[in-house]
Amino acid sequence: MTETSTPIPAGALNGRTALVTGSSRGIGADTARYLAQAGANVVINYRNKAPRAEKLATELRELGVEVLVVGADLTDAASVQAMFDEVEATFGGLDVLVLNASGGMESGMAEDYALQLNRDAQVRVLETALPLLGEGSRVVFVTSHQAHFIRTTPTMPEYEPVALSKRAGEDALRERIPALTERGVEFVVVSGDMIEGTITATLLERANPGAISARREDAGKLYNVAEFAAEVARAAIDPVPADNTRLVGDVSSFGTE
Repeated sequence: MTETSTPIPAGALNGRTALVTGSSRGIGADTARYLAQAGANVVINYRNKAPRAEKLATELRELGVEVLVVGADLTDAASVQAMFDEVEATFGGLDVLVLNASGGMESGMAEDYALQLNRDAQVRVLETALPLLGEGSRVVFVTSHQAHFIRTTPTMPEYEPVALSKRAGEDALRERIPALTERGVEFVVVSGDMIEGTITATLLERANPGAISARREDAGKLYNVAEFAAEVARAAIDPVPADNTRLVGDVSSFGTE
């Protein structure tokens, strides 16, 4: 992360606890940094990058916050339950849940892996976390414009299965907004364009050379990891838009939702 200041005022999250899925690296890691800089205790979740997660935890503890590192496979119900059991035992509850982890372009995975991770696992994580989320807590779902607008704007073929699965996940989560509202839990979707420096961008460029530069030219600018993570972190405290959607960057080349 190249930025030196937090997008959230110092102390704004003092005494709060935030869990960011997929936070051992990339957008998730920088989001966790911003939340910790604002005073939040942080739960770092990873699937198989334990050394990176522990390194980040050491860094964040130097800020004076508590940090819990929990490995969990979000596609496995028992693993997700065990993660939240640890969160409850350590912190007693949860104030911010950032649903950042996603995938689907990895090689060697089952044909329906994208849907398992980007839809089913997102719902499972939310439902398992729900008993820990109290009045005034916030759930943030991270997605892309390519997924959010997939019904009206085609995306590159290599990304389409992921985009469709992420949109399915967003829809499934949105269906739960009334139930969340009854509990006093707020929900917001953060959608951004392709992000420079992410695993997804790297894999897309490998599958379709020139794809990212072409998208950058069309958009005029693509956010980098730190810039987009700042928007995700802000979504944890900013007022929730009326449509529960925070669109990051230019969307003029996308159709209406």
